[in-house]
Amino acid sequence: MFEWLNIAKYMGLPENASAHGVELDYMLGLVHWLVIVLFFLWAPFFLYTLWRFRASRSPKADYHGVKSHLSTYQEVGVVVAELVLLFGFAIPTWAELREDNFYPSEEEATVIHAIAEQFAWNLHYPGPDGIFGERDIELIDAQLNPIGLDPDDPGAADDIVTVNELHIPVDKPVIIHLSSKDVIHSFALPVMRVKQDAIPGLTIPLWFVPTKTGEWEIACAQLCGVGHYRMRGYLTVHEQSDFDAWLDEQSQRGA
Repeated sequence: MFEWLNIAKYMGLPENASAHGVELDYMLGLVHWLVIVLFFLWAPFFLYTLWRFRASRSPKADYHGVKSHLSTYQEVGVVVAELVLLFGFAIPTWAELREDNFYPSEEEATVIHAIAEQFAWNLHYPGPDGIFGERDIELIDAQLNPIGLDPDDPGAADDIVTVNELHIPVDKPVIIHLSSKDVIHSFALPVMRVKQDAIPGLTIPLWFVPTKTGEWEIACAQLCGVGHYRMRGYLTVHEQSDFDAWLDEQSQRGA
């Protein structure tokens, strides 16, 4: 219903591979319909104003101005449309995604820690035991231990750490706890309609449900230094069996 309202698919967006992306694309389509309507209302009015008040026709300034209230009505209409978009679509969508009973539990989700740095994404998986090992900033080594994983912590023995490689299973909630080692970055997965700033000193959770398998890019959407252009990673969405096989392979390699 109202599929014709969704013009997002004609705007050059990347494919949608997440469960919540449909609602976001639909809302984006509504915003563009509003802009199209405004264009066809304001452009003729603007051209008419240029012609009506040209210097040859109005050599002297008119201090009384135009008596018509058309522009006022248009401005009121724009405000009403924006309020509908905000309170009718944007806030309800945000509220639904933020509901406690809608947010997936970690027991039923794939949980990953993403630690940003100049200029890479470090991805930390808990391993087969499902327990994340402790991390210590004093143990960070750019080459051997980029996230400062404590080797003396039993929970870290089977942990998996990858650089610029995010692997997740399809049709299962994914929770990513996002943080940064240095400056502000922005974790962007365009096909998942996900974008979240990584801020030093904070751990920020984000979640989504991938609905398609495939390979895509991870981008940094925040200028973070001279090497920002090369801060890119790769997202791979597997079938559950393939994801489990990848985890086993990584665990054995780590052991």
